[in-house]
Amino acid sequence: MLKKKEHQGIHIKYEKNIDIFVNTSEDKKMNNKLKDKVALVTAAGQGIGKATAIAFHNEGANVIATDINNETLNELNKEYPKIEIKILDSTNNESIKNFISSINKLDILFNAVGFVHHGTVLECDEKDWDFSSNVNVKSMYFMCKAALPIMIKQNGGSIINVSSCASSLKGFPNRFVYGTTKGAVIGLTKSIAADFVKQNIRCNSIAPGTVFSPSWQDRVNQSPDPIQAKKDFIARQPMGRLGTAEEIATVAVYLASDDSSFTTGTTISVDGGISI
Repeated sequence: MLKKKEHQGIHIKYEKNIDIFVNTSEDKKMNNKLKDKVALVTAAGQGIGKATAIAFHNEGANVIATDINNETLNELNKEYPKIEIKILDSTNNESIKNFISSINKLDILFNAVGFVHHGTVLECDEKDWDFSSNVNVKSMYFMCKAALPIMIKQNGGSIINVSSCASSLKGFPNRFVYGTTKGAVIGLTKSIAADFVKQNIRCNSIAPGTVFSPSWQDRVNQSPDPIQAKKDFIARQPMGRLGTAEEIATVAVYLASDDSSFTTGTTISVDGGISI
């Protein structure tokens, strides 16, 4: 039987008496912080990408949501018909260039594509290294390189890259190539911020902690003992709970909006204190 309680202003449901936290609160009152801005969100079919696409939409942005999963994109479009959807593989440079060439205005780029490999350097084969590097880093290189000329032409824009607390911020067991590539995302972010600050283009990254999402649930289900795996994830959280995708999206709205007009080249940790 599911139990509910309120935790720091968030309505939370416990699944089968295990401390898995899901944001079940109603949408917050929006202020049109992104009114008339055009936002491109990758990995928007689920998790952080989906929550961010919805948050941008609710703040008045014209959102283009991309993913490789047609089914999840269609579900998003049914919920929010005004969100434009597009099948796009962010690791395919030619597809990205062809797609970006059809866009005349782009104010916000949110790069959320990522893959979590489990294991130490000894369990990381060359194919694992290459795959994680392509998904976690090269995809952002492709997307940023394609989007920047539009932002330069219009003299402004905001790029937001999803890194992780498992990066140059903190080392975690069995996150060798994931932490390596997410650390590279922070370096990529700072470099772009430094190179294009004079063109009024800001580039920042978000470093989430463990967030309740379909991809996290899939990883848990693949463990030998999913119930214990869930408990272990919760046990390492200083706040005693997982984060929600909506909490990450709130920070993304800040970085996308004019509220953060003096913020660039930074990484904001949204991790429940795990990187302290």
